Order: sequence, then C-alpha cells, then structure tokens
Amino acid sequence: MKVEKTPLDGVLLIEPPTNFEDFRGEYIEIYNERLYKAAGISFDFVQDDISVSSRHVLRGIHGDGTTAKLVSCLLGKFYLVVVNMDPTSSQYKKWTSFTLSDKNRRQVLIPPKFGNGHLVLSETAIFHYKQTTEYNRSGQFTVLWNDPEISIWWPNITPIISRRDLGLD
Repeated sequence: MKVEKTPLDGVLLIEPPTNFEDFRGEYIEIYNERLYKAAGISFDFVQDDISVSSRHVLRGIHGDGTTAKLVSCLLGKFYLVVVNMDPTSSQYKKWTSFTLSDKNRRQVLIPPKFGNGHLVLSETAIFHYKQTTEYNRSGQFTVLWNDPEISIWWPNITPIISRRDLGLD
C-alpha cells in the first residue's frame, strides 16, 4: 500500500494494498481496516455509496464539516476535484485534482471540511466512496463548480449538471 501527501493538507492519494491481475481478470482489495490504520488513516467508515454516471456528467462540489470520504473509481474514469472549505485554514478555497480510473485504481482520502466533485471522462463511470457519517443532505454545503473565486480547471466547460450543482436548489 502506498500513501502520498497532496498539495492540500490532509488529502491523501492512495494505491490500495492489493491490485492483482492475471489471465482470469483482476482482484483489488479496496479497503483493509488494519492496513489503512497502520498507514495512519484512522477514520471509522460507516457507510458506502456509489454513483453511476455517463460521460460529461459533473457531480458536486459537496461536503460538510464532519465527514471524511475515501473515494475510488470502480468502473471507467473521472476527474476528481477536492476543495478546502475550512475558513480557518491557510489553504481555504484552494483546490487540487486527480484522475481516478479502473486502470490506475488510485483512491483519494478527503477529510472533513473539504468538498469534492467529479466529472466523468469515460462512457460510464462508477464513483465509490466510503464515508465516516451517514448521508445528511441538510448538513452539506455546495460549492458551484464554476465559482470564479476558486477558479477550478475542468476538462469540459459544458458539463451535464444537476439543479443543485447549478445553485438552483
């Protein structure tokens, strides 16, 4: 298992502990509590979720003050953006990005007070995340994907976006 720091404090890029391929296919261990805790990732995850989306769909940027997430791509490929939304941080409103896919099998650990959003680059993608709290829509914040103050670069400037992510709900 390989864990790398990223430009944002607390956000980690992870290569899972087992990624095996042979003539039968692939075997990937996407989480092992003992190994993750030994690597310093001590969050207790309580819920797993997936979203399935098609090419050019942009979901997010969402987060809250209490939930940590471990994000991975089960199928396809997406561009993941993580934004620090902690107003007490020196990195407030700073962002970083990653390309996650079913080929590179990388994961991103996103701490509380950070928002995340993703844009699907493949025909279809399955976005998987473990989280440390149960889903609570009313406790979340939403950052506009094209907020001029944050100025995030996206690989598509005309994505398919929900009313919530357009700031309409």
